[in-house]
Amino acid sequence: MKKVLIVEDCPSTTMILTGLLQRQSLDVTAAESGEAAMALLHDGLVPDLIFTDLNMDGMTGLELTQQVRAMPALKSVPILFLTAESKDEIKQQARAYHAQGWLVKPFSADKLVAVVEKFLA
Repeated sequence: MKKVLIVEDCPSTTMILTGLLQRQSLDVTAAESGEAAMALLHDGLVPDLIFTDLNMDGMTGLELTQQVRAMPALKSVPILFLTAESKDEIKQQARAYHAQGWLVKPFSADKLVAVVEKFLA
């Protein structure tokens, strides 16, 4: 079973994402912050896909992406941003840190499923 890590500080968004992803037969782990996500990753979690919010208290999604990319076992794990931000300069920063995608909130269930299928095919 493919593993997905959700890094999101909004509990309702996490709940919706978890439900949608579990319906796709995915093993979902959620972290409420970048720091919590890094603790899970350092404890041995190796997801097949990471979704992260951009703007969170403490570690941002960009900082999380940079730290994940510094971990040899996770260099090639796709990282996708889920955020209300749509500014090109922020998207360029995310690409510079080797994030693979960007979904603007609110997003449709169909769009989420299509993105997951693309990256986990």
